[in-house]
Amino acid sequence: MKSKAPPDLSRMNRAVFEALDHDELVELTCRLHTMATDLAERLAMNSTNSSRPPSSDLPFGTGGGGVVGGAGGAPGGASTAAPVPSRKPPQPSGRKPGKQPGAKGKWRTEPLKAERTERLWPRACDGCGMPLEMWDKEVRTGAAFPVLELERTPGGIRIACVEHRYQVVLCTCGHETEAHPAVGVLSFLDGRKRQLHLTERCLVAPSLAAFIAALAIRHHQSRRKIREFLVTWFGVPLSVGSIDRCIREVGVACEPVVEDLLDEVRAAGIIHADETPWYQGILNRWLWVVLTATTAVFRIGSRRHEEIRDLLGDAIVGWLVTDGYGAYRDYEKRQRCVAHLIRKGLALAGGLSPDGVRFGEWLVRELRGLIHAVAEDEGHSTLNPIQARLKRACKLHRDHETEKIRALAREVLNDWAAIVAFVRNPYLPATNNEAERALRIAVIARRLSFGTRNEEGSAAYAASLSVVETCRRRHIDPWSYIAETLARARAGFMHTPIPAAA
Repeated sequence: MKSKAPPDLSRMNRAVFEALDHDELVELTCRLHTMATDLAERLAMNSTNSSRPPSSDLPFGTGGGGVVGGAGGAPGGASTAAPVPSRKPPQPSGRKPGKQPGAKGKWRTEPLKAERTERLWPRACDGCGMPLEMWDKEVRTGAAFPVLELERTPGGIRIACVEHRYQVVLCTCGHETEAHPAVGVLSFLDGRKRQLHLTERCLVAPSLAAFIAALAIRHHQSRRKIREFLVTWFGVPLSVGSIDRCIREVGVACEPVVEDLLDEVRAAGIIHADETPWYQGILNRWLWVVLTATTAVFRIGSRRHEEIRDLLGDAIVGWLVTDGYGAYRDYEKRQRCVAHLIRKGLALAGGLSPDGVRFGEWLVRELRGLIHAVAEDEGHSTLNPIQARLKRACKLHRDHETEKIRALAREVLNDWAAIVAFVRNPYLPATNNEAERALRIAVIARRLSFGTRNEEGSAAYAASLSVVETCRRRHIDPWSYIAETLARARAGFMHTPIPAAA
């Protein structure tokens, strides 16, 4: 027996339903019910009740949709479809992430063997305060520990084990002064038993820490995969905790650099801004980005209007290129992304409403024609008629009975000045693709890791992204700069600004 074709929803409206007799109406209702049931069952599918991979599930165990069926599906209140189990969120255990108190620790089976030694001397005498000279007598070695350094060679890279020895020097005044590893930035997190303190007394040198951060941030590798990579290819075993500490240190060291970058963004002539959802533990946050041709700043926070004001301030010099989010509408000099409106028009054109199809095709045709006319530097004889037709299409549909058509037409009319700003200012980009491309690496990371855990991790990750993207836009090696910045942060020195684009 051949199954019936699905009903053509594009030809259905209230007048069609009123013209049907009782039997035809019952038949149509049953077919629509079958279609709705099938779509609801598809929506409820997840990795626990289908062949879909676990990566397709939503984060934090929210799983698929709800239970399909209802009390009115069959006589006696029985459901005609079997309930589809949804994935329940795991119950909190009350334990903090990471190694638990009392858990058995792991140590190296063999001590690290240093390839060479590097001696470090104190700069001034602790007794008289005079600078120490190279002819002053070395008494002994005060402290010594191995450091893993990443070295670049003509054939590639290697990891070397260098023993750092801090010497004790006898001054001419008779006082012995011992060199000590410098102590730098402290990152404090409320409730943490051991705070993150950047210091030169560290097993992983800044060069190797920057390499580990590159694998995690730029190449989306997990801590355990990074550990496996280091053991397999370099023969260097590092714990997951040490790898995680390196990534966090890089972020903490990059945070002061972001303040300098913000000043450069605010003084730019054209600023792109965009935002995307972000997860911070069980909290819903947003990842913001503001960028220019040579600078990018990321920040993780709420979606309130205050976030963009903290980034850009109350008054900016140049133009702001954004999407349609209302937080940007307080800025007078703004270019609305036309690509977003084209996508909305394509959605209407591919819908089931005949009026929506016509309006969507009209909107897409005129917007694309406007972009093409500006790009080809055509005169007002072409631009003005296109704008007139576009505005006329929106005025004809601003009171349409279909909500989606009416909402899109009013959206274009309400934001008209920002949408056509690039027509009066040809140097303005018509789309916000720059910001969307900059967010892509963070979107991939969110898909893989489900975001960050706390405020420190969010600030560190956003700062790392800001420095990496800024260096990339200025054609500078970001990881060499990050290694230098981390070395200065461990020693307690101020960072050096990112060099300007050549």
